[in-house]
Amino acid sequence: MKSATEHAADEKSAGHVPDAALAATRAARDSSPQHEGQTRAAVVQLLLEQGPITAPEIGKRLGLSAAGVRRHLDALIDTGEAQAAAPPRRQGRGRGRPARRFQLTAVGRARLGHTYDDLAGAAMRHLRELGGDAAIEDFARRRVRSILAGVEPAAGPDEVEATIEDITEAFTAAGFAASTRRVGTGMQVCQHHCPVSHVAEQFPELCEAEQEAFVEILGTHVQRLATIANGDSFCTTHVPLLPDQAAEARPDSDP
Repeated sequence: MKSATEHAADEKSAGHVPDAALAATRAARDSSPQHEGQTRAAVVQLLLEQGPITAPEIGKRLGLSAAGVRRHLDALIDTGEAQAAAPPRRQGRGRGRPARRFQLTAVGRARLGHTYDDLAGAAMRHLRELGGDAAIEDFARRRVRSILAGVEPAAGPDEVEATIEDITEAFTAAGFAASTRRVGTGMQVCQHHCPVSHVAEQFPELCEAEQEAFVEILGTHVQRLATIANGDSFCTTHVPLLPDQAAEARPDSDP
């Protein structure tokens, strides 16, 4: 049996249904609970991977009207799953107020699913009782090594940027929704999701091991700017693209 939408489309093509009736049928389909749920999930995924992001950007990517985007954002804000991000600092004297950007909150990320958090936390506590802090640190290092097992260390400064991209892909494959962005003379690796953030809140060794792995693989200093485990919107690691020796490598200026 054909659905109401398929029936209306057939009649429209045959010239039996006016545009208003077809539009009403589509509106009924789009407001169905199943479709609403799928669209809401798509909005959440965008907030996770691309946030902070503006409402018009969400609408463009998902093909939603402004009213549709507002409906989903309002619902997520009401449940505490999303929030408006702090506006960026104004640069220059551009006119107009910057567009509001939205992102997931800790509540929103938690509802994405943290499988076996309680079990993992209990296992980590038991491990600490058996082997002390050294056992936790060793486990954390082994864990991050398994994530980055396929990433080759940078052979020199010229390979750092490419290696950063390899690290980002490895973390994304492990469920961290990672991305990179250029900032000045460096790059930042942003992890928009952390599958173990609840456990990392109790065991910061997990985050520390990630930073150590960055240093080991890239062969350069890195700085952890933010972590989800500490309540930030996402984990951010800054990596300078120019090594400390860059100044020495520059050719001497003419006398």
